[in-house]
Amino acid sequence: MSPRKSDSREKMLRSTTALLREYGASATSIDRVLAHSGAPRGSVYHHFPGGRTQLIEEAVVLAGDFMAGVIESAVQADDPAAAINEFFTVWRDRLAESAFRRGCPIVAVAVETNDEAPHLARTAGAVFAGWQEAFAALFRRHGLPEERSRRLAALVVAAEEGAVVMGRAQQSTEPIEAVAAEIHDLLVHALSGRPQAES
Repeated sequence: MSPRKSDSREKMLRSTTALLREYGASATSIDRVLAHSGAPRGSVYHHFPGGRTQLIEEAVVLAGDFMAGVIESAVQADDPAAAINEFFTVWRDRLAESAFRRGCPIVAVAVETNDEAPHLARTAGAVFAGWQEAFAALFRRHGLPEERSRRLAALVVAAEEGAVVMGRAQQSTEPIEAVAAEIHDLLVHALSGRPQAES
């Protein structure tokens, strides 16, 4: 099989994702993507006629799809609490391996105001919604009612994203480990049908 003539498009998307993780959306410029990827400048508008906005949007979708694949693999487990543990473990390891420099590219886009391209936030929101639906489906399969499944799924995603942000800020895996342990206990109780203690 002969090598592809150019993988500039894929390189630029991978670089955009990496830059979003580490520097956020505002700092992810075309020049920075080109420097990081080594792609020729002329390839930008050939592959991404919508420019920087299209590049970031496609990178968000790509990163979201990758994590959705991780989630889909995890939720095949017979034990839903174990599946959620795996989700948190993936993020904990990513944080530690990057020396707490790399966060979630989806949240990097979601938290920034972008009046010129408001659809970027909607794209990020759709990624989060997809993750939530996968977890909600897992909980439904294990006997939880629809509304409770959706609430728990939202909690899992929100807790993971918040813990990643805290971990980066505190340069520690402790926030994500603490959140993962608490979510685990919550799920064990919910799935066993035992009532939650009132606060």
